[in-house]
Amino acid sequence: MFAKLLIANRGEIACRVMRTARRLGIRTVAGLFRCRCRSAPRRHGRRGRADRTRAGADSYLNIDAVIDAVHRTGAEAIHPGYGFLSENAGFAQAVADAGAVFVGPPVAAIRAMGSKSEAKAIMGRAGVPLVPGYHGDDQKGRRLRRAADRTGYPALIKAVAGGGGKGMRRVDRAEDFRRGPAGARREAKAAFADDRVLIEKYVLQPRHVEVQVFADTQGNAVHLFERDCSIQRRHQKVVEEGPAPGLSAELRAALGAARSRPRRRSAMSAPAPSSSCSIPAAPSTSWR
Repeated sequence: MFAKLLIANRGEIACRVMRTARRLGIRTVAGLFRCRCRSAPRRHGRRGRADRTRAGADSYLNIDAVIDAVHRTGAEAIHPGYGFLSENAGFAQAVADAGAVFVGPPVAAIRAMGSKSEAKAIMGRAGVPLVPGYHGDDQKGRRLRRAADRTGYPALIKAVAGGGGKGMRRVDRAEDFRRGPAGARREAKAAFADDRVLIEKYVLQPRHVEVQVFADTQGNAVHLFERDCSIQRRHQKVVEEGPAPGLSAELRAALGAARSRPRRRSAMSAPAPSSSCSIPAAPSTSWR
């Protein structure tokens, strides 16, 4: 266990990390960022065992500034909170190169989960049910069209990279397919600098239910049960409700059992302080 933890985040997120670290007897380093956030981490740090390092504007997003703070403060680990740098494989690699511990998934896991195609391949090898479709490397239009025809319509063309509903096109008929990939590719290229796409069966009236998984470096993994994220606008979550309403005990148990498969049987089994994945409660990720 490390003795000093630097928090690469701000506001309430930083305060929550500080409170947990204090209970564990870990000293924290809180950045005083010149940004829109208030001084909650500073006030919290005064009540606990916290050091403070002064940094430039929005430096919690600046990898070089965060790594410099590690060297200056002697922090042995970095907690990215959530959002911002927490899913940045380059940042996780920079932390490792600096000789510190990244409190989060290993670099390989972040990179794999950053690609929907690679994530699907990993889950498939682990025996996790997948939405019918195609997530291969062949990106030729004819190959994608055959995949959509085989999967059935309506079909969903989805960007391999990124998220937030960008690079997604619904195609209801085979004769409309030709226009779909071009629009999805343009949007994906502009948003993520990656124009690769995959094909999924578009399931009408689905539910979007997730299970979050945490694993440690000792090979232990637990899940925090499920949450329903079906209320969305433009493919982005508006409300998350946990536990998910209306799930049978059998389905809830099946979701919990499925979460352990990637950890045990796939490339995701590399040691990680924490990791998470989403598993659909029904054979669908075609969000409305």
